[in-house]
Amino acid sequence: MAGDITDSGELYSPYVGQVYMFNLIVGTGALTMPKAFATAGWLVSLLLLLFLGFMSFVTTTFVIEAMAAANAQLHWKRMESHKEEEDDDSSTASDSDVLAQDSYERAERRPILSVQRRGSPGLFEITDRVEMGQMASMFFSKVGVNLFYFCIIIYLYGDLAIYAAAVPFSLMQVTCSATGNDSCGVEADTKYNDTDQCWGPLRRGDAYRIYLAAFTVFLGPFTFFDVQKTKYLQLLTSLMRWVAFAIMIVLALVRIGHGRGEGRPPLADFSGLRNLFGVCVYSFMCQHSLPSLITPVSSKRHLTRLVFLDYVLILAFYGLLCFTAIFCFRGDSLLDMYTLNFARCDVVGLAAVRFFLGLFPVFTISTNFPIIAVTLRNNWKALFYREGGTYPWVVDRVVFPTITLVPPVLVAFCTHDLESLVGITGAYAGTGIQYVIPAFLVYHCRRDTQLAFGHGTLNKHRSPFRHTFWVGFVLLWAFSCFLFVTANIVLSETKL
Repeated sequence: MAGDITDSGELYSPYVGQVYMFNLIVGTGALTMPKAFATAGWLVSLLLLLFLGFMSFVTTTFVIEAMAAANAQLHWKRMESHKEEEDDDSSTASDSDVLAQDSYERAERRPILSVQRRGSPGLFEITDRVEMGQMASMFFSKVGVNLFYFCIIIYLYGDLAIYAAAVPFSLMQVTCSATGNDSCGVEADTKYNDTDQCWGPLRRGDAYRIYLAAFTVFLGPFTFFDVQKTKYLQLLTSLMRWVAFAIMIVLALVRIGHGRGEGRPPLADFSGLRNLFGVCVYSFMCQHSLPSLITPVSSKRHLTRLVFLDYVLILAFYGLLCFTAIFCFRGDSLLDMYTLNFARCDVVGLAAVRFFLGLFPVFTISTNFPIIAVTLRNNWKALFYREGGTYPWVVDRVVFPTITLVPPVLVAFCTHDLESLVGITGAYAGTGIQYVIPAFLVYHCRRDTQLAFGHGTLNKHRSPFRHTFWVGFVLLWAFSCFLFVTANIVLSETKL
């Protein structure tokens, strides 16, 4: 990030912003969605996907409204600062007491922006990048700010644990098989255990941990430095992602069209609902990155419509990906990482395509891991930062990077159950970031806007869901989800 903390960055058109938002939302979570769909049943999965997509859209509009309100406060402070400077230059000592008393009495009887009422909509232009942490500082109490950072730190830890497990798991699946090394990777009806042989005396679990150690050694050091100038690397990984998704959808459709589809998914299986919920929440996550994404859009006149269109396209894409998957492959043969189902000779004849799809998560996730790690490290710094203070070199360069890197690697060392990792991360921290924080942000920003600018002030980027009912509904839904997932986990463990 160059320049000031609120710099918007290089501007781009609304349609480019639409593409960026699509790329932001459709990520690693999409690769774990097919198995969750097959486990929960196609009808239940479709209904939950549609509802969670709608709820994510609601809270996205909440964040955009809060961004506009935060910008209005920043713009007003700048106007006041300029006005004070001009008043200082032109003020005289004569009758200053009378003017000050008159100004004070008038100010007490009207909102601070009553003089600026005609131009007030311009105050709500989103021109400054105000990140969620900064909005939390503007609208929340100190306790609220700490809870915000706690929630986003937990989410980022979950993100890193998923990434740290996904890369070694993909490498293990591609390079190991029960009968030794072959170019076909995972066989159709073979169920592997970590105790199965990989190379010679080496077991699959050992190979996974070797790959995890190599992943940590090669990418872990980036946590101790700043990651910059990743634009072209991100463009390359985005291109690879869409090539991979297109290949998988086309191959699945061809296989189904030729009558070789093996999937017979049930209508509903409520035992798989917990993981499906977490995976879907995780797969719609974008709220924490909206300020960096929305602010550089050059024209925000039809912003809500563009965001709505993005969600419609994303829902259509998720539906296409998952339905082709669950009717192409049997539910019990779908793997946590969907790309690995195409590392089979009977599905893909060309070895180059098999290896590309099998190793696709390795390339894309490896480029994202350092960025997420640095983001988590910086959030730790922001949580403990005190105005005017500085961190000792050891704390800044050793302690913060270490507490960022070690926990997710330890989690990945203990398990590579990607569906559960994604499900738990989405169901708990994801619920906080996607539902709870946006709901409280929009509630407090509306209250502060009315107090500061008057009841008649119009926020041009206000959410279509402006009634307080929607804030309460989102919070009630988040609380219900938290209870459901927790109860489901407890009951599952009790049965075991």
